[in-house]
Amino acid sequence: MKHYLSGGLRNGANLLKDWLIIVRWCGWLPIAAGVLAGYALPPLGWPWLMWIALLPLWRFGPGGGALWGAAAVLVSHRWLLALHPLTWLGVPAVLSLPLVVLLLLICAAAAALLVAMWCGLVQRLGPRHLYSACFAALLWGLMEVLLAKGPLFWLGLGAVALPGDRPLAGLAAFGGAGFVAAVQLIISWLLWRQAWPLLLFVVLAAHGFGAAALAFNSDVDSSQKLQLEVVQPALPTREKFNWEMQQRQRYLLGDAIREAEADGSAAVVLPEGALPEGAQPNSKNVAVISGGFRRDGIEDRSSLLWFPAGNQKPKSWLDKHRLVPIGEWVPGGEWLQWSGLSAVGGLQPGSGSRLLDLPNPIGPVAGIICYELADGASIAAATREGAEWLLAVANLDPYPLQLQQQFLALAQLRAIETSKWLLSVANTGPTAAVDPSGLVINRLKADKSKIATMKIWRNKNISIYSRYGEKPIYIFLCVSAIGIWRNKSNQLLG
Repeated sequence: MKHYLSGGLRNGANLLKDWLIIVRWCGWLPIAAGVLAGYALPPLGWPWLMWIALLPLWRFGPGGGALWGAAAVLVSHRWLLALHPLTWLGVPAVLSLPLVVLLLLICAAAAALLVAMWCGLVQRLGPRHLYSACFAALLWGLMEVLLAKGPLFWLGLGAVALPGDRPLAGLAAFGGAGFVAAVQLIISWLLWRQAWPLLLFVVLAAHGFGAAALAFNSDVDSSQKLQLEVVQPALPTREKFNWEMQQRQRYLLGDAIREAEADGSAAVVLPEGALPEGAQPNSKNVAVISGGFRRDGIEDRSSLLWFPAGNQKPKSWLDKHRLVPIGEWVPGGEWLQWSGLSAVGGLQPGSGSRLLDLPNPIGPVAGIICYELADGASIAAATREGAEWLLAVANLDPYPLQLQQQFLALAQLRAIETSKWLLSVANTGPTAAVDPSGLVINRLKADKSKIATMKIWRNKNISIYSRYGEKPIYIFLCVSAIGIWRNKSNQLLG
């Protein structure tokens, strides 16, 4: 009896020890690694931290992957909490904070599900095989590109190299953000497998090719200079439609028009949503490009509006295609009549094309309205269709500086991908010019009302990524799948 009890106690102690190891490995480690990943993303932008954070994913099952994904999003997207209070959108005060927290939790849950599925696939394929690792890494990168076309994705591993490691981000000129994401995962796999010579080769090669791409982008023929007068109003979003704020914006626009005339600028550029529906810029000698609202039949659109000099109505426009959940688009709103939930929640999306073909000296431009900056594939398609520079307009108030810095990092990535100059004009920032190598040339101080002259250059260059998009990723994905199949066949025959 005594032997039986002692044996039972030993077995119980061993079971408890094993359980504690499992809890430590599958509980705290994935959460800690996910938190590290969230901090490694912009605004920090340190890919070497991300490699460490990704390392344990190759051992996690779905449970650990879910914890990792949720923790990473809760840290990297914590700026969503700044949406509270939502009372100015018509949301009752008692529902404001729960709704904002719910939105953040939905994003975290979506990330948890996706990473859990990815980890489950990795374990099924066998994480120790190179073909399996390549297939899983490329699949992750491709999924980031596809998710960017939907409503819930903002940034992922494809953006982690900025602003801390611009040479590594240069790889985006070859394969876009999806390829950069895949490289991060391959590096983390080599680190996990302790394949030191191959790891060193891959890291050096990635930086070498990336630096070469940045050097090529810097040497692109950009002979067509474009000078623009930009307005950063810094108006509180919760108040910007009241009479006093609108008067202030009109004064700023008038001052910008006068400065543009004096400086010889081709146009005045205002941020997203600067002009209410039917507003007139009253500019006789200078063109105006502004974010604003327009009505198309019975539908309301958020748009990028082009007013030629002397025109009181827009001559051309580009409607926002990728709408922000809750703020601009409410799930099921068209059927459930939820338009009263938000002051702008009834907006409708426009065409998916981001090309706005304007006359000289402005020229064809890829127009990007706020949240659309996450969708690099659509922006690259616009440059393939003829866009010679990129214009991103946004209103990032009331979000904190963290989101502005993430926005700027994505702007740098889009410039590198397309080999184009990018001008960002935002209500509270970032208002900046970015060259084709991702270098921020000129930036206004955040959250300050300012009018400034920005100079960029147009070019007709088509980057490798703009020309071929994700086709190389699909090819490598198929090659990896064939390698996995052959390995499985050899194992069965063996």
